[in-house]
Amino acid sequence: MSIPDHDALGYGARAGAGQAGDRAGRGHRCVAGRTMRDVRLLIVPGLHDSGPAHWQSWLQGQFRDSLRVRQRDFGDPHLDRWAARIAAVLDQAGEAQRWIAVAHSFGCLALARHLALAPESPIAAALLVAPAEPEKFGVTSLLPHRPLGVPSTLVASDSDPWMHADSTRRWAARWGSHWLTLGDAGHINAESGFGPLPLAKRWVTATRQRLARVNRPHLARPPEWSFAM
Repeated sequence: MSIPDHDALGYGARAGAGQAGDRAGRGHRCVAGRTMRDVRLLIVPGLHDSGPAHWQSWLQGQFRDSLRVRQRDFGDPHLDRWAARIAAVLDQAGEAQRWIAVAHSFGCLALARHLALAPESPIAAALLVAPAEPEKFGVTSLLPHRPLGVPSTLVASDSDPWMHADSTRRWAARWGSHWLTLGDAGHINAESGFGPLPLAKRWVTATRQRLARVNRPHLARPPEWSFAM
């Protein structure tokens, strides 16, 4: 499948920027002067994990220092257990890192829950691709209905069977996330024709570069990001 090229993959700065700055001000493991090597990629798969043909597996292979969250049971979508597993993986990796997280499907919900439960999380930015509809799993009340506290982008599809495009817009607004759609892209997974996902790689690269250049733990108002080629 050919993937449309998007000139802008936003940083989600307009909503929740102040909260992100507050979190950084509490000193959550973000240390000035770090390099790109200190900003690592965390892959957060959805139900049944992401197989070798999935874009998340491709993306993980593009960054040698990346880490994948492996749930104890990928077939059991228990939101709190999945969120706790994210926290455990980060804790096991050590405190001297900043992370950018790339989640898919139910993994997006688990990541949002983790960020709500762990305001001192070392995750500094998030890419949420094709989130699953919370109502399908009865977890709507467990999810944050306010900005996530970190810059984020939500990538949606007009033909996603797991969440209607209008619903993705509403959740993006609640979470303070920049929203964009890939059009008729199904669930943005291997079954929909997505092995590589170049825009995800561009987002990761640009995010790491910007975080590495920041002299302070976080910018109070991070800029919108241009991905013009």
